[in-house]
Amino acid sequence: MSLGPIMLDVAALELSSQEREMLAHPRVGGVILFTRNYHSPEQLQKLVSDIHAVREPHLLVAVDHEGGRVQRFRHGFTELPPARVFGRLYDQDRKRALRLTETSGWLMAAELRAHGVDFSFAPVLDLDRGVSQVIGDRAFHRRPEAVADLAHAYMVGMKRAGMVATGKHFPGHGAVEVDSHLGLPVDERPLADIFAEDVLPFERMIRFGMGGVMPAHVVYAQVDEKPACFSPFWLKEVLRKRLGFTGVIFSDDLSMQGAHVMGGIVARGEAALAAGCDMVLVCNHPEDAARLLDGLLPHDDPVSRVRLARMHERHHQDRAELQQDPAWQAAVQAIQGLWGHDTRELEV
Repeated sequence: MSLGPIMLDVAALELSSQEREMLAHPRVGGVILFTRNYHSPEQLQKLVSDIHAVREPHLLVAVDHEGGRVQRFRHGFTELPPARVFGRLYDQDRKRALRLTETSGWLMAAELRAHGVDFSFAPVLDLDRGVSQVIGDRAFHRRPEAVADLAHAYMVGMKRAGMVATGKHFPGHGAVEVDSHLGLPVDERPLADIFAEDVLPFERMIRFGMGGVMPAHVVYAQVDEKPACFSPFWLKEVLRKRLGFTGVIFSDDLSMQGAHVMGGIVARGEAALAAGCDMVLVCNHPEDAARLLDGLLPHDDPVSRVRLARMHERHHQDRAELQQDPAWQAAVQAIQGLWGHDTRELEV
């Protein structure tokens, strides 16, 4: 059975019988995990293994694990710094910043892979304009060239650990104040300005081989009346044709308030897929997930299936092997020294 176009979440630390049945639905292709799904490394490994066992090829398992305030698994994992830490270091010592950014990307990916997680939705490619609180220190830098430089280093580290990078939030969430979780942000800038700055990190990362992109629930009013996640112009014309992106396009969570402008959950799912998304996310609303599974029209796209299959793991060490790896020990020490926080190692 091939991977379907819907990514769902689960309620707790283990799968219920109802969730196992739902995950076996042919329209499901992945599961996104949250803090509520994590208690210990052993529990996480068991949960991921159970999710993978539902189907063959196995369902994708993803998480938002950027570092700083967006890190779903804490105890038993290294506490990673927010991206802004690397941006500030970049202004002082570019080579050191790139080296440590690559180390952080590898460490994040290696620890997740050691627990069976396929990928993290990272890195953030938005610009730190000092406008968006929901982005804030999740962004590497204000300057697009610096964001592209640092994100490339981060992706190189992820790739060494066997994980595909997913950049977000295309074409850029940093210029709007409204949090798209809570409302619909509107960016009034012309296309030329957005291309000159915000799109640049995405363009560079696509050239470097980035495998996934997540568009924003933001309306760019001078370009299209629809949020980017539902816009054929942004996804098909710009992302696919002009920028030449051949990887996976993931919608942001369709349950966010910024997506509600497109109607009910089925209408949102249909609109996102029609606009060019390969996989749509529905989080924290199991009733909406059930409605989407029941109501979504068949979407049998062989090209999307191939793209999604590329998001599967490349290789991984188990936790015990990783703990004994001198590279992991050196990475933890380096990030601990940079971050200035006690890190939480893998054993519990």
